[in-house]
Amino acid sequence: MTDSPRDSGTTETTETPGKPEIPAESLVRHATDNHVAILTLNRPEALNAITPDLREHLIQSFSEASADPAVRAVVLTGAGRGFCAGADLRGGAAGGDRVPGDVARTIRLGAQRLIAAVLDCEKPVIAAVNGTAAGLGAHLALACDLVLAAESARFIEVFVRRGLVPDGGGAYLLPRLIGPQRAKELMFFGDALSAPDAERLGLVNRVVPDGELEKTAREWAARLAAGPTRALALTKQLVNASLDTDRAAAFAAEAAAQEINMTTADAREGVASFVERRTAEFGGR
Repeated sequence: MTDSPRDSGTTETTETPGKPEIPAESLVRHATDNHVAILTLNRPEALNAITPDLREHLIQSFSEASADPAVRAVVLTGAGRGFCAGADLRGGAAGGDRVPGDVARTIRLGAQRLIAAVLDCEKPVIAAVNGTAAGLGAHLALACDLVLAAESARFIEVFVRRGLVPDGGGAYLLPRLIGPQRAKELMFFGDALSAPDAERLGLVNRVVPDGELEKTAREWAARLAAGPTRALALTKQLVNASLDTDRAAAFAAEAAAQEINMTTADAREGVASFVERRTAEFGGR
């Protein structure tokens, strides 16, 4: 598996005090293997805390995965000993003079765009959570369609510890996953949640030994990549919208999705394989 460099025509850099500048495009390692795009947050020295450059490259990567017919599943993980420590606040984000509306605008154009990029990705996304996922980093994982966690992983709603309100869609995602009472408990206290406890609450699909996280993520992604890609995309849309709509609208959306999906080659292959009593071979079309 080899990394796929991007050529944007410009060279951006990001700088950490006391360290040399590094190209912004290296902040997200991107590799494709057997129709699976593997996106790796690559700031291990900062527990993969999200800078504006990293955020923009990640949003771009999800957009490209959606549009690329060669990509049929996505794995999101972190380099080093942590998944993502949240937003990097060291650039003066908490101080200085502000114009009214600046904070709301920053959230809309920043953290919320990132979470929306995951939710709106047309390919199924697996989070492989290694180590700590805190704040925006936790919400980034929970926005994924499936969440695998290493035994050492921890999820922390860290905002209350800093006197902040949750951002990155946390107050939208958590109640839908575990209900309002549990969501408030996590957000009000900011305690670290172990991977087994996250699985028990329903935030995590499966907890695996640390050494098996990558292998399991690849196995799950390979199964998704071999599936009917458009049917999975339409299913994702239906499920994500289901809690925000009434029954009539949900039923109408389901019927429309069926109509669209029956025009795909994979749907025809699925029906043919059933009639012919053989295993379906989906091509992602």
